[in-house]
Amino acid sequence: MPFTSILRTVLLFVALAGLAAPSARAQTPAADAKDADKAPAPKRELAALRMTQPIKLDGVLDEEVWREATAATDFIQNRPNPGPHERHPTEVRVLYDDAAIYVGAVMHDVSQDSIPRELTDRDNFGNTDFIGIFLDTYQDKLNGYAFFVTTGGVQMDARYSPASGEDFNWNAVWESRTALRGTDWVAEMRIPYSALRFSTAEVQQWGLNFMRQRQRDNQAFFWNEVKPQVDGFVNQWGVLTGLRDLKPPLRLSLTPYVSTYVNHNPLNAEGTKRTTSFNAGADIKWGINESFTLDATLVPDFGQVQSDNQVLNLSPFEVQFNENRQFFTEGTELFNKGGLFYSRRVGAQPLGFGEAERQLRKGSREADGRRKGEFVVQNPGVTPLLNATKVSGRTSKGLGVGVFNALSNDVYATLQDSTSGARRDVLTQPFSNYNIAVLDQSLKNNSYVSLINTNVTRAGATYDANVTGGLFRFANKKNSYAVDGRVVYSRRRGKVFGSEQEIDDQDGYKYIIGLGKISGNWTWYLNQGIESDKYNPNDLGILFGNNNITQSAQLVYQKFKPFWKVNNFAIFGVVNYNLLYKPTLYQAVNFYLGANTTFTKSFNQIGFDFNSDAVTHDYFEPRTSPLGKYYVRVPGNNRLVLFLNSDSRKKFAYGLNAGLKHYYTDERLPRPRRTGYSFGAYPRYRFNDHFTLRYSVDWSLDVNQIGYVNGGLDENEALDKPFMGQTMLGRRDVATVSNILSAAYTFTNRMAFTLRVRHYTSTVQYNDFATLGKNGEEQLVDYQRNRDNTYNAFNVDAVYSWWFAPGSQLSIVWKNASMPDNAYRFGNDATPLYFNNLANTINTPHNNSVSVKVLYFLDYLALRKGRGMGQ
Repeated sequence: MPFTSILRTVLLFVALAGLAAPSARAQTPAADAKDADKAPAPKRELAALRMTQPIKLDGVLDEEVWREATAATDFIQNRPNPGPHERHPTEVRVLYDDAAIYVGAVMHDVSQDSIPRELTDRDNFGNTDFIGIFLDTYQDKLNGYAFFVTTGGVQMDARYSPASGEDFNWNAVWESRTALRGTDWVAEMRIPYSALRFSTAEVQQWGLNFMRQRQRDNQAFFWNEVKPQVDGFVNQWGVLTGLRDLKPPLRLSLTPYVSTYVNHNPLNAEGTKRTTSFNAGADIKWGINESFTLDATLVPDFGQVQSDNQVLNLSPFEVQFNENRQFFTEGTELFNKGGLFYSRRVGAQPLGFGEAERQLRKGSREADGRRKGEFVVQNPGVTPLLNATKVSGRTSKGLGVGVFNALSNDVYATLQDSTSGARRDVLTQPFSNYNIAVLDQSLKNNSYVSLINTNVTRAGATYDANVTGGLFRFANKKNSYAVDGRVVYSRRRGKVFGSEQEIDDQDGYKYIIGLGKISGNWTWYLNQGIESDKYNPNDLGILFGNNNITQSAQLVYQKFKPFWKVNNFAIFGVVNYNLLYKPTLYQAVNFYLGANTTFTKSFNQIGFDFNSDAVTHDYFEPRTSPLGKYYVRVPGNNRLVLFLNSDSRKKFAYGLNAGLKHYYTDERLPRPRRTGYSFGAYPRYRFNDHFTLRYSVDWSLDVNQIGYVNGGLDENEALDKPFMGQTMLGRRDVATVSNILSAAYTFTNRMAFTLRVRHYTSTVQYNDFATLGKNGEEQLVDYQRNRDNTYNAFNVDAVYSWWFAPGSQLSIVWKNASMPDNAYRFGNDATPLYFNNLANTINTPHNNSVSVKVLYFLDYLALRKGRGMGQ
């Protein structure tokens, strides 16, 4: 990227910062206005009307009771220009009866052509208008529900909490209808009380807000003003009054499922290449009382979830994958408090997965190359669950309680003798119980205190693990300053799996405490934390590296109102200082500066991210224990990334980013300078309101990177033997390309087809090698084994889904995946040529799976009344 272009971009942001910064000569009235802007807007009130006669949910609103209800009107813009009142009126009314809340909304506009209505699958915002209702049923100003419906009738719902923020993984069963009426569009919702939790008080007030998205002008409006400079969201809602004699219903539903899979694995033995399986199970929801709900999944089937984005991992830490299993993403906000729960641990790879081959009895190799002895016939890579249960809720006093429990059975690898054919099973994962318990007390002023405990108990002598943490956040009355922190203790007892050795990391701790200004245009945050050398929450959580002392300072300035030629502006800086905890040694100092803005007319967004790191001592890269004796010295470096995102309302939209990383010269060895480059492009074309095509490509090239030789040294390799017991580093070039092509065709607001194809390739080419000594010293060596390698991954996920009734779904899924055994190419077989890698990947054997799954939602109240949902 030309230096002049980079310079022009940085100078533009410097100029914007000058334009956006407030004047030092501000008058007193202006200062008073600024103080008012920092305070939440006054809370509006809307009275809900109890109805005595049923209404028809049809998006027409022609019943008399709708005209009797008070309307919420005069919405206030939140973006792109916070503050102005709407020019195209919105009218929203709320009714209720003994079973549900009803919402009727009329969104006035200038013409039907001004109302975009793209269809998407559920929980995806497309190029469309929408209306939403927000409910804080306990009025604790921290936790809430949201229900949205688009002009095309697509539903979206979410939960709000301090732990998860805005969580669209939560799904409720509710009904909605929309219609176009002249130059307006109309939405009607029925939200059953079974989708909510609330108290038994005779008279109730709930937190309430409405949101309207007017996509043509990219404007968002709220009924009760939401100021972006005020910390928090739920605390800025208004009040719903008039609720009397609400009776929390018996919340009991059963969602049984049946599924069948046909799998073809070309590497299996003849007669077993194609396998068929049939599964059945159920999800159960039971409202224990008005506050708490039990969710259980019996004999769960997660075979249709989206494939993981597998990558080549050269780092000393594990790869963190997204959670795609609905049971572990829905309604888990309490369990995510404190960051101690990584749900992929439940049903993860067995502890002894990598030990199966080490259990093989010694054999011999024949003259023709065939090996006599044992080989692995089957080694499951995941641990199947027997069941999983969640109990969660919040009392009228603001106390949130959550309990999670899951059971997994024994897992065995199967080994076979090549001569006799005799098979034997080797235990790779013992019967295990996973448990989480959470107490979370909501306090005034957007504050809370929480206690979390996670526990993993395994059958036999294999070690057990327990982690207990406390966290808090206290804000002042004006919600302008806050102090937060957490203290965590980890405890592990027992023996290493498959060994008589006692587990290490038996007792450890972590703490972090922070103080910051949380509201206004200027905000800042200071914190310090320690993770001891024995702290280890990884049996049910995720931590990439312990043994750290961290200190950081953050300063942010945000301009929310339009000025000059832009809608908004944000600039933020962070300084981090890191030490090794034991022994206390320097690790790193780094500085980050970032900024972004959106132009007023084009709605194009531009920004940059700049990192500047001093010389770093990386104690983790050598993979030696205990930490502190060896480290890889990383020269000081600077990294700049520029990005551009176009207006998403247009048929063709795109995102672009480009990065350059420049290292200072390392004078210790005669090596060329390290550099890094990256580029990403993300075009999207919307053919019509039903069909959208997306493509993304990410490319990166690290030149002369220094790192631990992946795979380490092997005592069975003759060229490795002279270097056994030493840490081998390599100077390498790493080129990585990831391509994803996805298509979505939405037939109706309840039926869709999606296709996702991903190819990932990463090539490592070594230039020279060095052994690592103390104090980061490196010694070039004449190491001759070719350690070049290429990793490829290829996946296809094709999904047809049809919501044929509320909460009930038919899904047909085809999954194609390259075989893990063929993912790597080593030595002379490794190639940096992208199309050669693509051809090699496509031409190798693939695993294919076709599955059909049917879920049917059965609601106790609907069955008792002799009708289904929606009738």
